[in-house]
Amino acid sequence: MPQSSDALIIGGGHNGLVCAAYLAAGGLKVTVLEQRGVVGGAAVTEEFHPGFRNSVAAYTVSLLNPKVIRDLELPKYGLRVVERKLANFLPTDDGRYLKVGEGVTHAEVAKFSPADAGRLEAYGRKLEEVADVLRDLVLETPPNVVAGSWRTALPELLRAARLGGRLRKLDMSMRRQLLGLFANSAGDYLDGWFESAPVKAVYGFDGIVGNYASPYTPGSAYVLLHHVFGEVNGKKGAWGHAVGGMGAITQAMAKSAAARGVDIRVATPVREVIVEGGRAVGVVTATGETLRAAAVISNLNPKLLYSKLIAPAHLPAEFNERIAQWRCGSGTFRMNVALAELPSFNCLPGKGLADHHTAGIILAPSLAYMERAYFDARLQGWSKQPIVELVIPSTIDDSLAPRGMHVASLFCQHVAPQLPNGASWDAHREAVADLMIDTVDSYAPNFKAAVLGRQIMSPLDLERTFGLVGGDIFHGALSLDQMFSARPMLGHGNYRGPLQGLYMCGAGTHPGGGVTGAPGHNAAREILSDFKRRRLRRAA
Repeated sequence: MPQSSDALIIGGGHNGLVCAAYLAAGGLKVTVLEQRGVVGGAAVTEEFHPGFRNSVAAYTVSLLNPKVIRDLELPKYGLRVVERKLANFLPTDDGRYLKVGEGVTHAEVAKFSPADAGRLEAYGRKLEEVADVLRDLVLETPPNVVAGSWRTALPELLRAARLGGRLRKLDMSMRRQLLGLFANSAGDYLDGWFESAPVKAVYGFDGIVGNYASPYTPGSAYVLLHHVFGEVNGKKGAWGHAVGGMGAITQAMAKSAAARGVDIRVATPVREVIVEGGRAVGVVTATGETLRAAAVISNLNPKLLYSKLIAPAHLPAEFNERIAQWRCGSGTFRMNVALAELPSFNCLPGKGLADHHTAGIILAPSLAYMERAYFDARLQGWSKQPIVELVIPSTIDDSLAPRGMHVASLFCQHVAPQLPNGASWDAHREAVADLMIDTVDSYAPNFKAAVLGRQIMSPLDLERTFGLVGGDIFHGALSLDQMFSARPMLGHGNYRGPLQGLYMCGAGTHPGGGVTGAPGHNAAREILSDFKRRRLRRAA
């Protein structure tokens, strides 16, 4: 049977669309297969209550790579990102509050600790220097650890040498900072800088977002760093919202890809990857249709690709064992709510729109609170005092809700990806959703009464709907043994799978999760290189 395309992409999430657009720009005939009725994966906007629309899963913008935005001409296809008026707002457990944002952070931190305010500039400078190092690596293919001949290994040794040369340019202080952020916990790192609990909490929250761990778990400092190397409209470290929700990003990507000739098929689940002679040569869809291509590219969590779509006999035994150990599970419980009015906080009353309503509102007043939440979840399935980030995008995008009303995203940590004792999330999702609403209401007593409707996404819902195994928003934990050249596995850190013709372009590859577009960008470069070198052959 002749090839249907040069490249078949399994999964129309944002990285799949980015990869498709770059491949098509390189002259390839590309087909994208998406199981849902809409492209975008977890970055979609949907109506969840009559008249109320919101980003269903992914909910805020910072990590989307500027090069991807430029290359795909996303503004031309409708993307517009607006900044928050305030970055973060944290109510404290003693009735006060802390604001973080341009022009206000120093004075706000000084309310709690003049010493901490005096250290802010140095903290920000050091973190930014390290973030710049990571920004340089985001669009790089990691050196791949390979076995075999010198001819095979030489390109990877050269790649490693270039990376080593870049790191050698850092002074000793910066090398120590880099090592500390990769190896330490977020809590230990912040304890070394600050003394005030609210200050450490507002910065430490980034270390547990999507990370089912205590803020004192070694390696969580990197998760903190992962969330600060983005930018919005040229402002490093800023956060914003896509007008129209996160679906506006992926719809713009889909339009860009389609304009380059990509064939995007929705409601087309893939049942199987076809393997012939140790090579991936196509797919079989759920309806039994066979499609063939020189390159088969997966945007799925590696665990789904290798455990569900490829028969174990086609893969090396050790590879299967390693994939079985690929750690997933974010501890994330996601909700969208329709609101009759804005929340009025005990610490800062008022239902009229104010800057703090546009912020990421962090309901977790200390690192100790976050640690207790994690241990509760490990023992009981969810914390009795959960961590909630409340974001109200309708405060800066009035297209999402009826006039005078609002939509809010509740991004809740920590819950167990799998409940203890075999319990099902289906039996507990409503009770936990009530707890999340009550938690917000304890800080803003008009919140619960203002809720007109809600959409609940437990870890199980996130897995069933979007393929986020264990609700894992990163497609695999961002730990040292699952990063860079080891993402998803040593020997396959260069976006190439263990079968000829098989590639990966999703968040389970470098640089990991978040709506970045970087894995899709990097994978496309490697695939185009293989076509250029005739390792892959174009369709006739």
